[in-house]
Amino acid sequence: MTQLTHFDEAGRAAMVDVSAKAETSRIAIARGRIVMAPATLALIQAGQVGKGDVLGVARLAGIMAAKRTAELIPLCHPLMLSKVSVDLTPAPPDAIEIEALAKVTGQTGVEMEALTAVTLAALTVYDMCKATDRAMRIEDIRLVHKSGGKSGSWDAA
Repeated sequence: MTQLTHFDEAGRAAMVDVSAKAETSRIAIARGRIVMAPATLALIQAGQVGKGDVLGVARLAGIMAAKRTAELIPLCHPLMLSKVSVDLTPAPPDAIEIEALAKVTGQTGVEMEALTAVTLAALTVYDMCKATDRAMRIEDIRLVHKSGGKSGSWDAA
């Protein structure tokens, strides 16, 4: 098993020193979904949610969240992201599938940025639709691909 990297010799939480690492092109893709009542999905698709364009607002929220990941997760490095995309796809009868891609040329990966983008996009859908459906469930948020860096590429099974 790989040793955990966010601890110093004394076992205290510590930010990883990436100064000796080479800059490489790094990409991460994360996915998740939000499950809801079929009637809630129908409202979203028809553009009839009182707070506005749910999918458009959630897309922007995901992008903004990826850009602020280091402010949300204590030991993440601030990154100069070169690309973030968030796609929300209705999956009838009762879900929206969310996928986020984050890309950087740098010394550390962008997995947390992609995961944060999916999570905040899902939370935004929940926030915008909670008056209609408090039973929505955010599910299965996970990393599905990463490339770049010393460890190379990885894809979920």
